Amino acid sequence: MKLIRVGDKVISWDKVSSAMSEILYRRSKGATQKEVAADLGIERTFISYLEGIGSIKKGKRVALIGFPIANKDEVELLAEDCGVEFVQLLSEDERNDFISDKSSSDIFNDLLDMLVHLRDFDTVIVIASDKRTATIEKILNQDVVSISLGSSPVIEDKEVDLEYLEDVLRALAEDDGLDIGEGSSKHKPWLFKKRSQRRGRTARSKS
Repeated sequence: MKLIRVGDKVISWDKVSSAMSEILYRRSKGATQKEVAADLGIERTFISYLEGIGSIKKGKRVALIGFPIANKDEVELLAEDCGVEFVQLLSEDERNDFISDKSSSDIFNDLLDMLVHLRDFDTVIVIASDKRTATIEKILNQDVVSISLGSSPVIEDKEVDLEYLEDVLRALAEDDGLDIGEGSSKHKPWLFKKRSQRRGRTARSKS
């Protein structure tokens, strides 16, 4: 057994290698990142990082963040299917919990860590209120595709139009560049719908 000392920890390389092999094996058999994470008791983001490290595909690295999202699970699965490497979505309750459970300094540090991590990606898709998307566009240097959930403040979960989201995600995956709207090289108005709205209303809005 190969042992590696890291600080005050002694790590079994065989155990680490076995765990990584199991993760990749399950993913190759069709299990989602979320399913593997739940089965093995690890964070889904670790699986995403692991796949990113070993990936040899060419193309843009895409991240997706958003809040407050009603259909989180569906958006996560779609993003994973389209090759999005990092996904962070929050409902309104989760956003409130995030704020209430942390001190102001912890929140600030967590946000800084997130922004630093997002700079590793070529394109960042942001789903939020108009004020939040505009702020993130100004902070990040790379391409930002904004999905406005409405005027700030948005205090209720809203459902993302999955069909429209899939179209843009696949366009990002297939093309080195994407024409995303008039008047700006990095902003495209996206459509959303409240949980109570019907899909037909959203389709009419797109036209």
